[in-house]
Amino acid sequence: MTGRIETGHHALIVWNDNPDRRNALTPEYYATLHDALDRAGADGNVGAVILAGAGGYFSSGGDLNALATRAELPKRERAEKIEALHGVIRAIRACPAPVIAAVEGGAAGAGFALALACDIVVAAEDAQFTAAYIRAGLTPDGGLTHNLARLLPPATVLPLLLHGDSISAARLHALGAVSELTATGGALDAARHHAHRLGHGPRTTQTRIKALAHAAFDRNPDEQLDAERDAMARAQGTPEAAEGISAFLEKRRPDWGKYRK
Repeated sequence: MTGRIETGHHALIVWNDNPDRRNALTPEYYATLHDALDRAGADGNVGAVILAGAGGYFSSGGDLNALATRAELPKRERAEKIEALHGVIRAIRACPAPVIAAVEGGAAGAGFALALACDIVVAAEDAQFTAAYIRAGLTPDGGLTHNLARLLPPATVLPLLLHGDSISAARLHALGAVSELTATGGALDAARHHAHRLGHGPRTTQTRIKALAHAAFDRNPDEQLDAERDAMARAQGTPEAAEGISAFLEKRRPDWGKYRK
């Protein structure tokens, strides 16, 4: 199996364990990731799902040996195989728990897309990201064009895609596409720290904030104001809000654990 789940403190760590292929994405890995996302949705004690790659490299994306045989398939079957990746991207967005990419070494092609689909991206300072599709005569998938267009300046996006050049984690951090930079070898520990903090927070409120933030890109300002109004009105009637407000007024730490189920 190329995917495995490690249970950590307030985290489910999904390892892409295919280092001989630079952690190329496989159906087995997708199945493991879906399993972890489902488990995180059902277990309120999970603060986050963390994606990591074995052997010091996040993911090289699609396996070119497998892609070399796709021309033999009908277009419908090719689309179905691409949809397997897209199903994972959609599941990351729909997961009630935040999903964190812990990037060491680098991420290329669909591996780059997978990292940017996560809610938090932690990367080692020497990691390199590459939209390598054009080098193989292919177009991007995995939502990469959408996420690059919303995260990076327009003048950066097309050169990155059309040349297939690498962009450093430091540059992406400066542009706001990477959440945190770490020393080499430190991405997973930093991701675990995020998961620990999230695991001690108000789960229902976190889930609603994640949904609001993701939906903001698909709504106009008035629609987002309406969504925020409705979410705030719901939040004000929840036990989490009662605990948070009481704790603030009483000058104590809120006890969110009793509401995480």
